[in-house]
Amino acid sequence: MATGNKSLLWLLLLSSSSLCFGSELDIQCLKSVQQSVIDPSGVLKSSWDFANSTNNFICQFSGVRCWYSGDGGNILASLSLSNLGLQGPFPQGLLNCSSITSLDLSSNNFSGPIPPGISRQMPNLMSLDLSYNSFSGSIPQNISNMNYLYTLNLEHNQLSGQIPPQFSLLTRLTTFSVADNLLSGPIPSMLQKFSASNFVGNQGLYEAPLDECSASGKRKGWIRIRLHRINDESSIGAAVGFVAGFVVAFYFPHRFICSERLRSYIVRIFIHGANEHFQQQY
Repeated sequence: MATGNKSLLWLLLLSSSSLCFGSELDIQCLKSVQQSVIDPSGVLKSSWDFANSTNNFICQFSGVRCWYSGDGGNILASLSLSNLGLQGPFPQGLLNCSSITSLDLSSNNFSGPIPPGISRQMPNLMSLDLSYNSFSGSIPQNISNMNYLYTLNLEHNQLSGQIPPQFSLLTRLTTFSVADNLLSGPIPSMLQKFSASNFVGNQGLYEAPLDECSASGKRKGWIRIRLHRINDESSIGAAVGFVAGFVVAFYFPHRFICSERLRSYIVRIFIHGANEHFQQQY
């Protein structure tokens, strides 16, 4: 089902529920958001005028999208505050925005943790985009309770820890990215259907779809070989280099192929020993 059809279906369900009568909560939600963010450019202050007394006036606010409820009113459906230069922690005013199905805070300067209770605050989210901010800390496990979520974009933040294994419950996801963070650990099996580009930039992540070299390189330490120079018989240097290279390549082919540093180190040992042996012979 296309993204637009999914949103339409869910909003139709909302229109027949008690959420349709939450206009006062919607107003309180947006007031709280306006008050809880740092807005250096004054975008929200200038465009969100709560002194307006016209019907459904909040639906004219910048970044606000409403849905007709069927009783002459509208409900808050989505909030898109991308690239407005907003700062501060995750907006606490969103606690009252339980009816929204889409939240986009991307490309701002928000920082601090993502609220651990975000799924309880906004249980009806279908799309969550927090990309290109400075959110830190772990990814809340309870995002997996957002049963209708099909888009989750957390890329280019400072999130750490593991991708919650509970994310395998997000079976509706069609768009997912955690690229360019500080994450580590395995990628949950259900998320391995997404391309490697959605996971790159996390030094500690491994498992598919990341390639074996980058995965094993982060998960396990490279084999380190220390060979002391033998002065008595320089020809032994060439032999040692050859034997070491053979052993690593034969018993640890993956390490040998993936590590350019290891290959070049062994080659240098071999060449150095061979040169000394050649000089002694001639």
